[in-house]
Amino acid sequence: MTDVTPILLQIEQGDPSAAELLLPLVYDELRKLAAAKLAREKPDQTLQATALVHEAYVRLVDVEHAQHWDSRGHFFAAAAEAMRRILVESARRKAREKHGGGRQRRLLAEAETDADNRFDLLAINDALEQLERVDAVAANLVKLRYFAGMTTEQAAEALGMSVRSAYYAWDYARSWLRSQMQDS
Repeated sequence: MTDVTPILLQIEQGDPSAAELLLPLVYDELRKLAAAKLAREKPDQTLQATALVHEAYVRLVDVEHAQHWDSRGHFFAAAAEAMRRILVESARRKAREKHGGGRQRRLLAEAETDADNRFDLLAINDALEQLERVDAVAANLVKLRYFAGMTTEQAAEALGMSVRSAYYAWDYARSWLRSQMQDS
């Protein structure tokens, strides 16, 4: 993983061959991140971890629109955000009438699932957007913790804040989001 930052700099400078070098270095970690995100989704999610990784990677490493990456952590935070957006777009598309949004799926074998314990991604996204307007730092911390799978310490480092402040912001953001989710 130590070779990631120089390759990110090469991509930023427009080197098309650098993008090919980056994927093998970050693929396993991105795959774990995608699998963790999909595990939190409802059981009817049809997007696979591999497809999520590839779609996010294409969005992140677009040679025509080079982006600036400060570090490996910044890259993975952006990857988590890209995956979140892809999942939200997918959920919105499935909710449209054209794609069967008003229909109820019936299973042949009624199996109990833990679907009731899972959050609705669109509701989380709406609440997170509201939190971002109220407290952008807390919203970014939630994105790093929930969507990137970072620890509080890792997220604090990525955001350039003290660990203690990150814990306070995390507690605040969790209770704020919980109250928003219960109200809606």
